[in-house]
Amino acid sequence: MEEKKEKSAFDLTGKVALVTGAGRGMGAHIAEALAKYGADVIICSRTVSELVDTARKIENHGKKAMVYPIDLTRIDAIEKMVADGEAGMGAIDILVNNAGINIPQWAEEVTEEAWDKVIAINLKAQFFCAQAVGRKMIERKEGKIIMVSSQAGSVGLIKRAAYCSSKGAINQLTRTLAIEWAKHNIKVNAIAPTFVEGPFTEPMFKDKEFKDYVLGNIPLGRIGQPEDVTGAVVYLASDAANLVTGSILAIDGGWTAQ
Repeated sequence: MEEKKEKSAFDLTGKVALVTGAGRGMGAHIAEALAKYGADVIICSRTVSELVDTARKIENHGKKAMVYPIDLTRIDAIEKMVADGEAGMGAIDILVNNAGINIPQWAEEVTEEAWDKVIAINLKAQFFCAQAVGRKMIERKEGKIIMVSSQAGSVGLIKRAAYCSSKGAINQLTRTLAIEWAKHNIKVNAIAPTFVEGPFTEPMFKDKEFKDYVLGNIPLGRIGQPEDVTGAVVYLASDAANLVTGSILAIDGGWTAQ
């Protein structure tokens, strides 16, 4: 008689995940990684064509993908997305709050428009996505929420007054939600990556002086790769992290250890 294989603690089979900002870059990599480990995935961003590409990668792993174009600055649209997503895919077990932007400016040049855009996506949208999904998870007494912070939530970075402010706030929001929702068996954590190669950072690294500045601050001596981040997300989404909540997981090559 064949021995039954024990299920891995990282197996996400039967789970449904929602990943924001999943059209390209890190969000697309995260969505595909969750599918690789067994989850069906609801993916959202502004651009349908990019979401379709991500959906194809998810389906290549034999999992279901739901494409949902959305403007996350509209709070009513967030609530509708969560309702539609659960109606189409089932209860959302995992939320990855990945959507984010940066508008590099020296502090004395930051405009109100730029400040408001960064805070609206990086902080306000993350909170209301967590709230909308969290309300559903509270009813079911279970869930995993993964906020996307940054090393910029712990250390200052040049030309990132608004960005650093938004990510520092995400760290505190993560801790607050973790404390409030622990009684509902909802685990809320954040990942805090350093600069990761991809569409988000490509324009930044065309400036050799800036790239040298980044590498000079990473003790491990290299810029992050998508797989450095996706492994952390899968861990926090899985049963392997069932006693982990309120944590800000640094994925920064040692930058913030200095």
